[in-house]
Amino acid sequence: MQAARFSKSLNECLSKRQRKASRWFTLLHAWATHIPPSHHLHPPPFSAMKKSPRATAAFAANVVARRPVLLLLASTFILGVVEASIGVNYGTVANNLPPPAKVAHFLLESTIINRVRLFDANPEMLHAFAHTGIAVTVTIPNDQIPHLTNLSFAQEWVKLNITPHIPATNIVRILVGNEVLATANKLLIGNLVPAMQTLHTALTGESLDRRIKISTPNSLGILATSTPPSTGRFRQGYDVHVIKPLLSFLRSTGSPFMINPYPFFGCSPDTLDYALFRPNRGVVDENTNLTYNNMLDAQIDAVFSAMKVLGFADVDIVIAETGWPSAGDPGQVGVDSDSAAQYNGKLVQHVTSEVGTPLMPNRTFETFIFALFNEDLKPGPTCERYFGLFDPDMTPVYDIGILRQTVAAGAAGIRSTTYMLRTTIILICVLGLADLAG
Repeated sequence: MQAARFSKSLNECLSKRQRKASRWFTLLHAWATHIPPSHHLHPPPFSAMKKSPRATAAFAANVVARRPVLLLLASTFILGVVEASIGVNYGTVANNLPPPAKVAHFLLESTIINRVRLFDANPEMLHAFAHTGIAVTVTIPNDQIPHLTNLSFAQEWVKLNITPHIPATNIVRILVGNEVLATANKLLIGNLVPAMQTLHTALTGESLDRRIKISTPNSLGILATSTPPSTGRFRQGYDVHVIKPLLSFLRSTGSPFMINPYPFFGCSPDTLDYALFRPNRGVVDENTNLTYNNMLDAQIDAVFSAMKVLGFADVDIVIAETGWPSAGDPGQVGVDSDSAAQYNGKLVQHVTSEVGTPLMPNRTFETFIFALFNEDLKPGPTCERYFGLFDPDMTPVYDIGILRQTVAAGAAGIRSTTYMLRTTIILICVLGLADLAG
């Protein structure tokens, strides 16, 4: 009760804008909802907190200083942010993959990946992830979009594909189609947002609308301009008639705008270092005087600029797909396991670092790496079959630090920084709240 009261008081005495802008609130909220009953402390009266956030700051510092066990809880939460923000695309266009149950067990026991995106709603795969806690995103194929505008069809789809797996399987998101705007199919594009709205109504009928969010991934082809990033704009026609209603739906349901940025497809031999997060001279956006040191940031910020023009800068961005192949056709520059390891390794570090991008500093990005496995039946150039982090026998193609033994090896170093972490957390509590108190 005390923890819930503390959390509620913080929520009520701080404005929505302050809560969204202040990362310390997220940290304190997590503490307040995870403190064991035996460690409850008495927060200041609500009236005192409302009048003086400094009183709340003092209480927060006292919690950390007097209850070292809470430091452990806090550090666990902080380290969990890295684990929780990296997912993987689990594609199955292959004839040599292990059974889904074995894959789910491998991800749970051997990696720090705790979210996956599926490209369908295969019941065997959904059952495989039951009782693992792994957050699962399912995908509805493009050809089903027109049917989903019919409420009866959407309701039946939810009852057949989602409801039977809840709550055993942690389904958190449904994606309606994939890169629909890139198809140039007027029937699919015109029905995209109505299908999402109808599906949301169907989820509401099953009381699943708060648990499961709806979105749709987009390629960067939705942009008319992207260089420099500050000039990012959506393609004319799609911007007002499709993307604006889409963003409005996402805002109203608390869902993210999902994009598939691939520096691999946007780079040349001259920009390879820029694409691979290697040291480079950077690229200056002359409109903002901001310097970009990697292509991914530039791509994300171009999307953000386009969203801002339409008035939706507050909608979160999620990277639904990004990756780098480890093999390709002869003569392809930068297509090898070292380059793939460098891109995906630096990607994980970057999106979880809270560095953010030049236009969106001090934030992380939920990111799904493409892909879990090399898929030998994928059509197209050779590189399309070699985006996997793992071979079908589940041995890593290269190491980017997502195997649990890698995490365990780093645990000793984490434990040795306890004093620094304690000091940092106290400063976050005191300075963060004091800053809001003004």
